[in-house]
Amino acid sequence: MKFGFQPMHEDHAHAIASWHYEGIDAFYDMENDAEDREELLDPGSWNDHYYAVTDEKGDLIGFFCFEREKEVVVIGLGLRPDLTGRGWGQAFLEAGLEFAREKYRPVTFMLSVATFNRRAINVYRKAGFEDAEIFVNETNGGQYEFLRMAREA
Repeated sequence: MKFGFQPMHEDHAHAIASWHYEGIDAFYDMENDAEDREELLDPGSWNDHYYAVTDEKGDLIGFFCFEREKEVVVIGLGLRPDLTGRGWGQAFLEAGLEFAREKYRPVTFMLSVATFNRRAINVYRKAGFEDAEIFVNETNGGQYEFLRMAREA
């Protein structure tokens, strides 16, 4: 699978904002986090920050968000709901890391994931991320436990 990265634009942002996940993964629906949704839909936040990911046919399959903090790049990502659980996670993540490595030249990658998301945590660990800390974050109308993970770039 070949992944294409392009700066976010309005059509992609609105499509991503409308995605709905099944079961416990519905936690990641943008409608559940007004701040994240607002940032995603704000063209002012896209520049060098949000990227749409497409497949070989040009279809939107996911997104990455990169936040540079000195020598660290903090990553946020999402795979289209109908593609989750199909074994695409590892290749998708690796493509995003390679894109960020070339664009930002970081020393370290960091990300945070809800502790209930065991499937994603397994993908991240397989990609070389190590557990850094567990913290509680207020989001989606409640307080949730997250795992911060890091790896060398």
